[in-house]
Amino acid sequence: MCGIAGYFFTSNNLPLAAALFSAKTNLVHRGPDDSGVFEDNEHGVGLVHTRLSILDLSPLGHQPMTSGDGRVVLVFNGEIYNFQELRVELETEGYSFRGHSDTEVLLNFYLSQRESVDGVKGMLRRLNGIFAFAIWDADHEALLLVRDALGVKPLYYSATQEGLAFASEIKALLPLLPRGNNLSDSPLGNLDAPAIDRYLSFLWCPGAGTPTQAIRQLGTGEGMWVKNGAIAAPFTWYRLPAFHPHPWEDKTRPRSPAQLTVTEAIHGTEQHLRQAVHRQMVADVPVGAFLSGGLDSSSIVTFAREHNPSLQCFTIEVTGLQEEGITDDLPYARRVAEHLNVPLEVVQIDAARMAEDLPAMVAQLDEPLADPAPLNVLYISRLAREQGIKVLLSGAGGDDLFTGYRRHQALMMERYWTWLPQSIRVQLERLTGGLDQRRSLTRRLRKLFHGAALEGDARLVNYFRWVDRKDLIALYTPDFRAALGNSQAEEPMLDFLSELPPETHPVERLLALEQRFFLTDHNLTYTDKMSMAVGVEVRVPFLDLDLVEFAAQIPPRYKQRGREGKWVLKKAMEPYLPQDIIYRPKSGFGAPLRRWMRHELRELLADVLSEQSLKHRGLFDPAAVQRLIADNDKGTIDASYTLLSLICIELWCRQFVDQTESKYKSFQSP
Repeated sequence: MCGIAGYFFTSNNLPLAAALFSAKTNLVHRGPDDSGVFEDNEHGVGLVHTRLSILDLSPLGHQPMTSGDGRVVLVFNGEIYNFQELRVELETEGYSFRGHSDTEVLLNFYLSQRESVDGVKGMLRRLNGIFAFAIWDADHEALLLVRDALGVKPLYYSATQEGLAFASEIKALLPLLPRGNNLSDSPLGNLDAPAIDRYLSFLWCPGAGTPTQAIRQLGTGEGMWVKNGAIAAPFTWYRLPAFHPHPWEDKTRPRSPAQLTVTEAIHGTEQHLRQAVHRQMVADVPVGAFLSGGLDSSSIVTFAREHNPSLQCFTIEVTGLQEEGITDDLPYARRVAEHLNVPLEVVQIDAARMAEDLPAMVAQLDEPLADPAPLNVLYISRLAREQGIKVLLSGAGGDDLFTGYRRHQALMMERYWTWLPQSIRVQLERLTGGLDQRRSLTRRLRKLFHGAALEGDARLVNYFRWVDRKDLIALYTPDFRAALGNSQAEEPMLDFLSELPPETHPVERLLALEQRFFLTDHNLTYTDKMSMAVGVEVRVPFLDLDLVEFAAQIPPRYKQRGREGKWVLKKAMEPYLPQDIIYRPKSGFGAPLRRWMRHELRELLADVLSEQSLKHRGLFDPAAVQRLIADNDKGTIDASYTLLSLICIELWCRQFVDQTESKYKSFQSP
């Protein structure tokens, strides 16, 4: 797992060697073990790599990695879990290897397929792993950029008149931007209004956007050929959801979930998850695991300990969580560790210290994701690294494959009220929206009926929304509303759903949104950024492609059964885990955000959302923001996450647009 960056410029006014050095410096946390630079001044190509050594720790795994004749160069961030079987195939075809890294396998695999567009797509489809990579092919005078099927590894790029630049993180991409494209040249003009609107609507941004128009993300299962510094041929090599036809398949005959028997579904889930976990434990360094005591992480540890009985596990204890609705996971984590007889290390963090780290979190994330959960990943990863663990297994993705979020329960409960006339549904929404929002029960009632009057896909997408559209628009300045135009935050998700077969079950449609957007643009984004901040690689066995494609064939009635989410996974794990772990109530990462907005974050709130600060930025109306703060204090509305989103956007602008040194920049040591 590493950091990559590079450019393909036909003209540029940057000192390119210095720019590459700055990009490399900004990626060193992702790859503290080694680094390298490649420059082809004749063609205007530069590549940089920082290495976190996981496989083949020798110099033979050094990157940028070059073909024997020096004509093809690869920089690679990620892991190919089936590289050993691919290597055997390549050796039978006459390809030789100097080391034993998956990087060298990927390079030779490309060499074997590069003469055909379909060959390259077929090659990518054979890769079971998590990756973002760039290949410079001097023979074809083309740069190939690729991102993995689920978007586990990030890849940002900027296409300008001078050419194209890319990087694993925005902070590494900034030095490679031509001077005329610096974000600070025109703050409001360079900001991407629709993307900012999406960050505020959902707390994360679905799709390719970032807060600035100058930078985009390569999508999940996508690639692009760059020639003469310009995007020449973007393509899709993997399509989500997994039952959706792939680009080269007959789209008039879409696949649909198979009618597996309940026995086939349960047994297949067990076997595919075990295979995924064992497959992802390949490493030349110690491998550990997150263990929250929830079903997903406990399932991963169950099968990982079959491979390594002394698997080191890590969890977190947060003190000062006095807020209704927050569950302490630590007793469950200890219960699982004792049951499986695995060692468990606990990092202890005070909730007040977490609040102090929120601003630094924004700088590390590269995006204004308004969620304290990334700090959990940071603290655990830092403890693991201090104990010599470079790789951690995560339970991320279980809810997105098998259901498990509260919105999946809410979807199943719709049948009890969607038959009501729309006028009655509107009244239900108004009634629950007026309840005191300081209690978790009334907040959940409001969430349940929020958007009750909407129909079809619009109601599905609304489950991800955190604030009413009209309330959000009221926060915007006239200039920002004008920049936003007719754009709607839901557009990327609605467009995606419109491509699915109309007969697709609502549960599968909601899971498709989880996998394509919530998982990639939120959970995986922060998991990558916060673990790599301290040089730790996180692997996600639930997102093994064989498991993803098997889960897509399980009928939805075996995933969400009434109020019981993840039913098939729970049944699969009954022989291995205690009932009180399998059937414990769902809980997310606890943080007393609502209390923070009234106490620990009050000084930050006053600074970042002050009248002077808001007027300078020109995005949000100061008077409207102050009313929002007052209404949140009174409990008229539950706006804590919206306020956090406003804070994160302003902090992001200070860090990346103004590019000023911030007193909030660095994380504190535990």
